[in-house]
Amino acid sequence: MISKSKLDKAISLSKEEKLKKTDDVSEKTTVREMRRYIEKLTSSKYGYTYDEISEMLKGLGINLSVGRIKYLVGKLKKSRQHNENIESTEENSILKNAATRNEPGVEVNNEK
Repeated sequence: MISKSKLDKAISLSKEEKLKKTDDVSEKTTVREMRRYIEKLTSSKYGYTYDEISEMLKGLGINLSVGRIKYLVGKLKKSRQHNENIESTEENSILKNAATRNEPGVEVNNEK
């Protein structure tokens, strides 16, 4: 058994602890931060391939395979699109609710 005083002391110490700082960043965070640049470089304007980007990163000590980069960029795109769709749906819902209550300044367009 653990005494109540030891438990209280442990809880007190854990409350005082700060977040651990770490210099390491996950692959997902790395690609999230670089997504726009990766998309820019792979655009027809710049013409880099994912192989070349993977090699550039490897030269900097960031070992991400082509498949991993494509997967994470795609996942981030889907997540962003999903969030935009949710926001758009919420805005439409708010506008519809305001229109059904005939609030001033909200026009109702019933044309089809």
